[in-house]
Amino acid sequence: MEPETVIRKMWSSNAFMNVLKIKIEEVHCGGCTLIMPIDFDIHTNHWLGVHGGALAAFADCVNGITCASVGKMAATLNMNINYLAGAKGFEDLRCTAEIVHKGQSTINIRARISEGETLIAEAASIMFVMGPVAEKLPEEW
Repeated sequence: MEPETVIRKMWSSNAFMNVLKIKIEEVHCGGCTLIMPIDFDIHTNHWLGVHGGALAAFADCVNGITCASVGKMAATLNMNINYLAGAKGFEDLRCTAEIVHKGQSTINIRARISEGETLIAEAASIMFVMGPVAEKLPEEW
């Protein structure tokens, strides 16, 4: 099975991503792009701005898929996020990520979250490699 197909099937059942309504737009070797349509009942704070925790979760989701794009299952060791602008919540948010460094035990990733042309946040993460992505989906075992 193609790596992108495995990734899409694995993450389509990810409960956390489903709650946040995050969808995979594109996956390529070493990176991916996710979309998060803003739902004011889910993603906003009491000022009706997009919550920083929702943005951090969005960045963290892109990390796991980016690692899987190079065949690795990984867990976040460290993530530093810089909030650069407030998201207005009128457009879908887009998070793109790319691998900056791929080692034996860690992968460094840079992610950028934007709303339209506005850069909302940037995150730098270190991921711990736990092993290879399963070649078969659980229902095929």
